[in-house]
Amino acid sequence: MKKAIFLTVLMVAAQLAAQEKSNITVKGAEVSNGVVIVAAAQEGTPEQANASFALHCNKGVSACKAPEPGSYVMVRLPKNWGMYDCTNVDLYPSSADPAKAQKIGEYCLIEK
Repeated sequence: MKKAIFLTVLMVAAQLAAQEKSNITVKGAEVSNGVVIVAAAQEGTPEQANASFALHCNKGVSACKAPEPGSYVMVRLPKNWGMYDCTNVDLYPSSADPAKAQKIGEYCLIEK
């Protein structure tokens, strides 16, 4: 029994370590047909500066918010984690530590 608990804890820790954090800039958000669409761009190196993408979530879901324009931390969730059938990401305030802070929302990442 102790082995099973240890292996479970080890697997969860490995999944959490596999999460990818990045700083993004939210340019704006709109609601269209019950879907919140957030326009964003990746911050970072000059090669990544032009990487733009959209974050989608279903309006009315508790983890779906339209964030104000500004800087945020985006955390990509491991495969098959999250509520959407796509690459799921969590959004946090730029000054927050994702391990301790409450997320702003959970979104489906749509790369352009």
